[in-house]
Amino acid sequence: MDFPIMPMPPDLWPAVREIYRGGIVTGNATFETEPPEWEKWDSNHRKDCRLVALEPFEKESEFVIPLEKVTVIGWAALSPVSGRLVYRGVAEVSVYVAATARGRGVGKALVRAVVNESERNGIWTLQAGIFPENVASIALHKSCGFREVGVRRRIGKLGNMWRDVLLLERRSATVGV
Repeated sequence: MDFPIMPMPPDLWPAVREIYRGGIVTGNATFETEPPEWEKWDSNHRKDCRLVALEPFEKESEFVIPLEKVTVIGWAALSPVSGRLVYRGVAEVSVYVAATARGRGVGKALVRAVVNESERNGIWTLQAGIFPENVASIALHKSCGFREVGVRRRIGKLGNMWRDVLLLERRSATVGV
């Protein structure tokens, strides 16, 4: 299925935040226990690689569809891994899909789109840290060219439980070669 994917305007943050909250509730998406406020999320993510996937819609005209008429079903964004200049082309990818849209290819469409967007913006390596229990996310990333590079054992606690994080990365074939 073809999902419209567009840059994420700040006006869609409430919908993105709720999808993030849905991922947090699973217990297998992040160490976060609550989604942050916009200002914190905005300051922690690159401005140029933020995308949302929308529920397919009928075009009313050739004009822009008003944001209040779209339904966000997933999002992807990149975070810098370091402020050091040597790592300017390395970013961490986050991708979340609404529970109602999982299994429909939304995640794959978002990862492919954020890979393309990252390369347009000079990113040569994408990395992802995924709980080993999140087998769907691991499979998704691997299907989009990511490879396992290691496991960080008992790297952090979620509640009272130590969690491992599987590290995956994707090296661009066009940027930084």
